[in-house]
Amino acid sequence: MEQETNGTILIVDDEERIRRLLRMYLEREDYVIEEAENGTEALQKSLNQDYDVILLDIMMPEMDGIEVSHELRKEKTTPIIMLTAKGEEANRVQGFESGADDYIVKPFSPREVVLRVKAVLRRVSQSSQKGAAQTAKNILVFPHLAIDHDAHRVTADEKEVSLTPKEYELLMFLAKSPDKVFSREELLKEVWQYEFFGDLRTVDTHIKRLREKLNNVSPEAAKMIVTVWGVGYKFEVDDV
Repeated sequence: MEQETNGTILIVDDEERIRRLLRMYLEREDYVIEEAENGTEALQKSLNQDYDVILLDIMMPEMDGIEVSHELRKEKTTPIIMLTAKGEEANRVQGFESGADDYIVKPFSPREVVLRVKAVLRRVSQSSQKGAAQTAKNILVFPHLAIDHDAHRVTADEKEVSLTPKEYELLMFLAKSPDKVFSREELLKEVWQYEFFGDLRTVDTHIKRLREKLNNVSPEAAKMIVTVWGVGYKFEVDDV
């Protein structure tokens, strides 16, 4: 009889000690672990096999994590958590633009990585359950903007907007509660599923990129993502 597991995780890092450390902590939580030591190997494995989460280092030989994420997103929506020693905003933005779902700066606590993996898997599970339960409410239509949840497609003024999985989730979450203000902490908890860890700038970075992408297609749609100074953000339907 096969032992039940909590999922399969691909750890990608050119440092063996980091792979070994993460493997030890994650296997304690009953995850099946596979490893890759460079970007080329990681991309090949992740295209040929379905993983539940990919822990992906940015700085690697042959092909860096940004390129791996970008290429993988052409084929799959596997959740990606970036691991990197670079903590500047520009590097976070680059990682998110390539399709990463999360970003952890080295040095990190292995326990934090475990919690973030669990948060990503919990979010994916909840999203699947909600998707299975929804019927006629799968399309949200507003002035200048439409979200087709079944097709995972966003259109602004009838033009398609290309969003990363996390940008889409953030927009969908806000749009389901028009005019309700959410703090950055609430968005981290609800969209990223963070309660113990999380950089509030992650929310700001995603909001910025979401607005930019909407604005490139429809400035009116971009105005629907409103900053409530000192509080957080909301999706505003009126006066757009």
